[in-house]
Amino acid sequence: MELSFGKSELIADEIYHRTFPKQEWLLTNGIGGFASSTIIGLNTRRYHGLLVASLNPPVDRRLLVAKLDEDLYIDHQPYVLGTNQVRDGYAQRGYLYLQRFERYPFPVYIYQMEGVFLIKTILMVYGENTTVVHYKVINPFQKNISLYIFPLLNCRDFHHITRENQWPFHQELIQEKQVKVEPYNESPHIFMAFDQLSYKSDPSWYRGMYYSIEDYRGLPCYEDHHIPGYFYKQFNKSEEFSIIVSTEKVKDFDYDACVKKEKERQQQLLEQAGYSDDFIQKLVLAADDFIVYRASTGRKSIIAGYPWFNDWGRDAMIALPGLTLCTRRFQDARDILATFAEHTKEGLVPNMFTDGEEPLYNTVDASLWFIYAVQKYLAYTRDYAFVKNHLWKTMQEIICCYRDGTRYGIGMEQDGLIRAGFPGLQLTWMDAKVGDWVVTPRQGKPVEINALWYNALMLMSKLAATMNNRDDDYGELAAIVGRNFVDLFWYEDGGYLYDVIEEKKKDPHLRPNQIIAVSLPYSPLPLPKARSVVMRTFEKLYAVYGLRSLSPDDHDFRGDYGGDQYRRDGAYHQGTVWSWLLGHFVTACMKVLDSQENSTIAHLLIAPLKDHLRQHGIGTVSEIFEGDHPFIPRGAFAQAWGVGEVLRCCVEDLWLEKL
Repeated sequence: MELSFGKSELIADEIYHRTFPKQEWLLTNGIGGFASSTIIGLNTRRYHGLLVASLNPPVDRRLLVAKLDEDLYIDHQPYVLGTNQVRDGYAQRGYLYLQRFERYPFPVYIYQMEGVFLIKTILMVYGENTTVVHYKVINPFQKNISLYIFPLLNCRDFHHITRENQWPFHQELIQEKQVKVEPYNESPHIFMAFDQLSYKSDPSWYRGMYYSIEDYRGLPCYEDHHIPGYFYKQFNKSEEFSIIVSTEKVKDFDYDACVKKEKERQQQLLEQAGYSDDFIQKLVLAADDFIVYRASTGRKSIIAGYPWFNDWGRDAMIALPGLTLCTRRFQDARDILATFAEHTKEGLVPNMFTDGEEPLYNTVDASLWFIYAVQKYLAYTRDYAFVKNHLWKTMQEIICCYRDGTRYGIGMEQDGLIRAGFPGLQLTWMDAKVGDWVVTPRQGKPVEINALWYNALMLMSKLAATMNNRDDDYGELAAIVGRNFVDLFWYEDGGYLYDVIEEKKKDPHLRPNQIIAVSLPYSPLPLPKARSVVMRTFEKLYAVYGLRSLSPDDHDFRGDYGGDQYRRDGAYHQGTVWSWLLGHFVTACMKVLDSQENSTIAHLLIAPLKDHLRQHGIGTVSEIFEGDHPFIPRGAFAQAWGVGEVLRCCVEDLWLEKL
């Protein structure tokens, strides 16, 4: 498996003066921490860093080490290998010496100067807040080399920005080859261990580092980092050495053993999943980034996306089939389902686990997606015993509370359909809100909620006998819901489904939510209407990497995504393309198109995502794309439900037989 970038791609910004986001890499540690930067070593976000540690897994994340920058002298000729931008442009242009970047199995920067190669490899230790940077200098002509490595430290919440301050950054040499740094009183400690190098304390600040993506997002975009000193070495032959940064004291570090262990872990994930296709293998490894340990529950959870999301219920349930079932991580699936089941209140699955202890419950769809995730779990495992013993009561509670009414105005009306919400309250996945402005108000009966409700009732009816329960009229209610769904949501003049109905008002905005009514295992739509929904979606909403959140013919359509939060949130669900919807769109196509054509069409729909793995987050799938051509990737560069849904539809609808 390979994904690399050569010289022409690495200096493309210099040649073409591009303003597109530079490709970003991501390493994760399974507990919420991560390392990330760009393929040229330029930090363009506040979230980029060599060690973003999770102090209360998988949350409470702190930027501790922004990067390591190198100055190399060859026979006294200086080469500055760091790449940084400041207010007036590039302060250092080390990317000019960068010959190649490789992603797998670890990010590798390969520099070349005067016949000397410096190979910089970065890896994270799984289960620890520890990052390893390994240097291999190949010096075939035995030139005199002096190398200086400068650590840029911080100690802030990963959402924030730091400027030069009075933090003492107290440092102590605790062993001959290890430095402990305490940025301020009672702060997390930063340990820097090193071999084959020397260290000199020489405190200073790197001032005014510029983050272009934060500037584009209308946020503070300049930051200062503390430099406690530098590592150095002089030599005239080839050498190898490592620097380890961690929140814990480093003991008995063995680089080769560390590499071997992580390679074996990745290989085990690939072998367990069992796919030979290179694209799917990359997605299998990408899936691993989102599956994390949650300390508060003692179980696994799913991070919604990087670099800024926590674990969200809705996202987790939508992503779960692809991330855990298609990869045969069935124990992780059980952990995640049990975690959310145990935290369900009044029929509501948590919308989000916060950095504190009490989850948020302001969602109408997470509970119904939970039942869908259980449905998929059974399809892959036939593990009815686990569902009966650990999930069935939660599923019954969800149906009962939705039928009788629960928080946030969520409840069933006389027609059997689910209504939710009050003015000023956003409960569906289209949840952007700026101040008091709810950008896409969907109070009433949203189309995808009622499609999920029908699917849930049908599943409950089928499972009741297996669970040794009476039907509780699930089947009878499902028939009523299915009949009224078609009668009330069908928009005859448009040939598609209304997005929301509320009393006598029906919202004719052409949105992608209706595709869920086709893609779910149990659809309330007859085939002719389902085909019409897919056709209208194809005509107006399909946009290469996903589905637009609103038709471009709509006067509210926003095809650009940028600027401050007001502008970005105003476009978030008003035309922006969402990658996670592509999976449901492909599945819907498979259900309604001619069997002689659907496989070809599905492959054509997925093909652009193969290219996308090189375009934004390397080897992963972006959260969103602009709604206008050329559909520039935006938002989080690695999104769980994007990866999960692309992986699921590849496995279920393209390469393997349907389950």
